[in-house]
Amino acid sequence: MPTIGAKAHAARLRKLRGERMVREVGKALFAAGEMIQTEAQISITAGAVSGKKHVASAPGEPPNNDTGVLANNIETNQVAPLVVEVSSNAPYAAAQEFGSEREAGRTARPFAPSRKAGPRTDKFGPVLVEFGDSKTAARPYMAPARDAKRDEATQLVRRAVDHVVRKSKSSD
Repeated sequence: MPTIGAKAHAARLRKLRGERMVREVGKALFAAGEMIQTEAQISITAGAVSGKKHVASAPGEPPNNDTGVLANNIETNQVAPLVVEVSSNAPYAAAQEFGSEREAGRTARPFAPSRKAGPRTDKFGPVLVEFGDSKTAARPYMAPARDAKRDEATQLVRRAVDHVVRKSKSSD
């Protein structure tokens, strides 16, 4: 017994795996990454005072902006058609996000439990934890931004998929 509409359904499935789906979902993922980037930058810069009146944030709170290096080094990159990476590339970004420890004569080691990366150094010695060289408690800003925008980002990707599905039905 033949299946009614099998060819049309197979053609629609091929379209859903095709170039258009990858392009539309990739755009939505990039937009979601930019939302997370903006949220992280706002959490750092909101209410911050730089210069002599700068006050460091409390442990567990996003870092307060002073020089602007941390907020200005957050970027969104599309590393593959369906892979977007939001990263903070300031030299002390990991130490702010995860906290660090420093012992006399040793390099600061960020607490990044899921990463296997070792301590970072440069030609001037240990990576600086923004003007401090003692223990620094975590002041997360990337993970809270991701968590705050998760539902909105998910909806953005769902709308992109739904859009492509609707277009594939109308072009049959």
